[in-house]
Amino acid sequence: MSMYEKLADAMFPGIKHTPEHFENIYPPRQLKEGARVTRIAPSPTGYLHLGVLFTAMVNRITAKSTGGIFYFRLEDTDKKREVEGGAEDILKGLNDFGVIPDEGFVAPGKTVGDYGPYQQSQRAEIYQTYAKSLVLQGLAYPCFCSEEDRQAARENQEKLKVRTGYYGEFAVCRNLSPEQAIEKIQQGHPFVVRLRSPGSEENRIVFDDVIKGKIEMPENDEDIVLLKSDGIPTYHFAHAVDDHLMRTTHVIRGDEWISSVPKHLQLFKVLGFKPPKYAHVSPIMKEDEGGKRKLSKRKDPEAAVHYYAEQGYPADSVMEYLMTIANSDYEEWRRRNPQAPRGEFAFNLKKMSVSGALFDINKLNDVSKTVIGAMDAQTVTQSVLNWAREYDAEFYGLLSRDENYALGIFSIDRGGDKPRKDIAKWSDAPAYASYFFDETFKIEDDLPDNINPGDAVQIIDEYSKVYNPDEDKQQWFNTMKSVCPKLGFCPEVKEYKKNPQGYKGHVGDVSTVIRLAVTGRRNSPDLCSIMKLLGKERVLERLKNYKRELAK
Repeated sequence: MSMYEKLADAMFPGIKHTPEHFENIYPPRQLKEGARVTRIAPSPTGYLHLGVLFTAMVNRITAKSTGGIFYFRLEDTDKKREVEGGAEDILKGLNDFGVIPDEGFVAPGKTVGDYGPYQQSQRAEIYQTYAKSLVLQGLAYPCFCSEEDRQAARENQEKLKVRTGYYGEFAVCRNLSPEQAIEKIQQGHPFVVRLRSPGSEENRIVFDDVIKGKIEMPENDEDIVLLKSDGIPTYHFAHAVDDHLMRTTHVIRGDEWISSVPKHLQLFKVLGFKPPKYAHVSPIMKEDEGGKRKLSKRKDPEAAVHYYAEQGYPADSVMEYLMTIANSDYEEWRRRNPQAPRGEFAFNLKKMSVSGALFDINKLNDVSKTVIGAMDAQTVTQSVLNWAREYDAEFYGLLSRDENYALGIFSIDRGGDKPRKDIAKWSDAPAYASYFFDETFKIEDDLPDNINPGDAVQIIDEYSKVYNPDEDKQQWFNTMKSVCPKLGFCPEVKEYKKNPQGYKGHVGDVSTVIRLAVTGRRNSPDLCSIMKLLGKERVLERLKNYKRELAK
């Protein structure tokens, strides 16, 4: 038995398998030519960030558009930073927004697929098997340096004004003989497992990033940690082993990982694996004091995906918006294909922003108004009720006491070629619908400048005499015109424009007075439909109350 074999057995006495064992368990996937296998691999260290949702969406559409597989792997090796329920929160968020994995963790508590476990804390034997194989080849070794040793080395490197890190002459355990290392292990000294890096910082590596193009960087020469002292891998080592065995073809992740690519490519090489293609997604940016910065968990509520649920943005709205910042030609495609599923769009990683897309809440609102505008009344009503049940108990109480009445509210001006776009999110609904309930009705706007309170009182008096709740829209408008002449208003807008000096105003001004009395606003959806839904008794009561208000 060679000394490397003795060292490997001393380091990993419980590991009996070889890498070939796991290569056989996890064979190459049988997918069609060109199919891409992608993944989202978050750590359960907090809530679902918008950037994670965005990256997951890009991963999913990349896989699905090629007939591939998108899977969810949980990278839970950093127990100190783990947040209870963090993994479930991330999965629920992805599911709520329709970014559902094909494999791995597909929902809280549910996993599917033949390439698991999909949780790194359950894969210790796999990592240790590959680490033992590297030790056998002299490509990895035990490092007994304590944290105090490492801190002293860092301080010395800073004093010498050289790069900090465990490399070259500063990699002190690298020079231990197998016999010396075995002796320390037998004495019970704790150790980590380090890569014996074959690299030199003087060498350069070049790789083609699918999004950012050709990138050149110094080769890795650090003896990075592969396994921590508890046998759990670092992100770098787990990434190489997992993405190989799960047969990932494209690693699409945030561009903060670009600096790690030399380490990762070196690991794939020493392990004898074919590396995946890398695509590094630029962060979502936000304008701030004339400049741009990353969307921040700490500063920006909209960074958390919870924010969109609380505000009541439909999941479809958020995903539509994210597609507009993922590929610049998506909006033009959507204009040409207003009804088509997003999956039909020819998404291209190479068309993603190299510098980072700018988050624009106003643009999101515009997109969402279009999405909601295309929904039928039943969908809108149920969505508002669901949102209000969780986030606005008072409004839910008003809306739920008569769901047919609620349906009537959200049916007005819905459908047709040009639906109104008053609502960007369900939290807009309480204000939108406030005048439909006596408890929340109030006069919010003033009379038009060309109408004085005396004229408004006369308009209400004359209209009250002829008001007929059974009229259709055309009859209602004709009735509105009929009261104009005796009040000094022109029944035809075009005629008024020809001779504005001859009238107090036109039929639109007259209807505005009635609109103010009934809704409290100068702008609203179709007034005839609103009055029908409110009913004759309530309309007459509001006309009377507004007249009383004008007389004060």
